[in-house]
Amino acid sequence: MLNAVETGPVSLGELVARTGLSRATAHRLAVALEVHRLVGRDPDGRFVPGPRLAAGGAVPLPWALVAAARPVLAELRDATGESSQLYVRHGEVRVCVAAAERASGLRDTVPVGSTLPMTAGSGAQVLLAFADTPLPLPDPGAGAGTGGITPVGAAFDASALDRVRRRGWAESVGEREAGLASVSAPVRDADGRVIAALSLSGPVERLTRSPGRRHGAAVVAAAERLAARPTGRPAQLLDP
Repeated sequence: MLNAVETGPVSLGELVARTGLSRATAHRLAVALEVHRLVGRDPDGRFVPGPRLAAGGAVPLPWALVAAARPVLAELRDATGESSQLYVRHGEVRVCVAAAERASGLRDTVPVGSTLPMTAGSGAQVLLAFADTPLPLPDPGAGAGTGGITPVGAAFDASALDRVRRRGWAESVGEREAGLASVSAPVRDADGRVIAALSLSGPVERLTRSPGRRHGAAVVAAAERLAARPTGRPAQLLDP
């Protein structure tokens, strides 16, 4: 089942064809794996790798935070009309662990479980700006800021991360994909540590070339609402 969705997205019919299982059994197992976040769904209802499968290792992920994020992301989407996501860092990539997509029209779809590079995008900027563990540098000491450093091949530099720390949000235009803009803000735990990046994304035509000016305040407010919600202790990735 996991092999079948690893290259997803796949419909239930495609899942049946790839596994050789009956339709009822394939659906039952897929739903069970979805409960444990090994399988997810894209906006069209097709099966895709879930956050646990995408993360690819036994690392702590804030599952209680993921559950609390869903209504916050939906509220942000409804207020702005744009797609919203929650990212956590896993080594040298970031993983989308929750999302609320636009129902129609031109949209930026990032399925739950997607892995994106830490070298582009406002979500990557936020996670690096407040990172405890930096990524490799092209040479010793290059790109150092006042906390967090830029990885090799990054579309942004250390000064951009300094700006993120000063103003409390990050923006990007065409960094990860041409024509795409985004705004992200840090989500902190009870101890003040940044554990996730809450993002809003969409086409430049709607977000403009200054997406932070347009939606920065709304994204920061959503991140603060999420941080204020009771989430308990993060569960381990392989907890039952």
